[in-house]
Amino acid sequence: MPQRYAVILAAGQGSRMKSKLYKVLHPVAGKPMVGHVVSQVEAIGADKIVTIVGVGAEKVKDYLGSRSEYAIQSEQLGTGHAVIQAEELLKDKEGTTLVICGDTPLLTAETLTHLFDNHQEQGAKATILTAHAENPTGYGRVIRNELGNVEKIVEQKDASSEELQVQEINTGTYCFDNQLLFDALKQVGNDNVQGEYYLPDVIEILKKQEYVVSAYKMDNEEEALGVNDRIALAEATRLMRSRINKKHMQNGVTFIDPATTYIDSDVEIGLDTVIEAGVSLKGTTTIGEDCFIGSNSEVSNSKIGNNVRVTSSTIKDSEMSANSNIGPYSHLRPNSKIGNSVHIGNFVEIKNATIAEDTKVGHLTYIGDADLGKNINVGCGTIFVNYDGKNKHRTTVGDNVFVGCNANLIAPITIEENVYIAAGSTITKDVPTESLAIARTRQENKLNYFDRLSH
Repeated sequence: MPQRYAVILAAGQGSRMKSKLYKVLHPVAGKPMVGHVVSQVEAIGADKIVTIVGVGAEKVKDYLGSRSEYAIQSEQLGTGHAVIQAEELLKDKEGTTLVICGDTPLLTAETLTHLFDNHQEQGAKATILTAHAENPTGYGRVIRNELGNVEKIVEQKDASSEELQVQEINTGTYCFDNQLLFDALKQVGNDNVQGEYYLPDVIEILKKQEYVVSAYKMDNEEEALGVNDRIALAEATRLMRSRINKKHMQNGVTFIDPATTYIDSDVEIGLDTVIEAGVSLKGTTTIGEDCFIGSNSEVSNSKIGNNVRVTSSTIKDSEMSANSNIGPYSHLRPNSKIGNSVHIGNFVEIKNATIAEDTKVGHLTYIGDADLGKNINVGCGTIFVNYDGKNKHRTTVGDNVFVGCNANLIAPITIEENVYIAAGSTITKDVPTESLAIARTRQENKLNYFDRLSH
């Protein structure tokens, strides 16, 4: 199989997005558009990827890192001008070069593979990825002769009234013989309405040199969507989320209402898990098997084990082990690690803490910067007081501890195993094993006090 290369066009300013964020870095289902494109190009086994960057180049480089090499297009003089910036990196290579836009996040590796296969089967020197569009406005038209062979590509602004009626569109994705591509680009002029160097002019140049030019029409028009404004961004996101949800359902996940369930592209979900309406699963989240994720829960960059129940709660950068549960209306903040069979009830907030197996934190509790052992009961209203106004301090609680309601545990402090903390206590000193800690004033009743105040 010939060597495969890819040139990703990502230098456009994206003025129609009306945004401070570089266009190709706008996210679709939790991943920047250019990230989707690079992932699909990697999936087809590209031997070298070159990304053409311009305004915002450093931010794109920071995101993609070593996944790509880079070439700079300092002036925006058209797609042909953009591609030729990759010449120094690719000109001596033999093989096939894919040219693809960084704002086409819906294109799949499957479609790109079909494009490469068609290019090779036809013995072509250039192959255009096309699609049928019910409304082709804004796209270049693929003009064929009476035999169905590709004659040329005409841009919308340069098309005649007859050419504007053509519904086969150029998606902006191509395969080229690598060395012929750069030879032809040197012959491209800018005698057009925009005064730009159009990449599609390479097609006409190769045709005149009697090279075979082919076109592969994709099955799914939706993949061709290019994102140039916020309206197209929303549509791409809708289509991507529908695709993602369908994939998970085909893999054995139940969605109660897929239309209102938002799953990012890198999320993994185990079979027989049930996802209710209004759920958002973000980033690199992993959900195990036989889980229940209740309505309006949000889980981001977290790992959820098997048979975990999340009820209307928020989990971020944390872990929940098998058979644990949380909610409703609780919050795991970053670096919280919940052990096996732990119960986190309603209105509980946990941050930068570990909680070992079989521990119960029923309700209305804050646990921050703490390490809790096994089989602990944390009573309602308990506060782990971790901040002195300047520094954070840590609390350690041993196994088999009972913490009564409305206790304040003021860090730094260690509570050893098999300890009882009396309700209403403010604990400021370490508690040794097998002790009862009480830290509250004695109750005193003032008799006849009501009568004294009422006169």
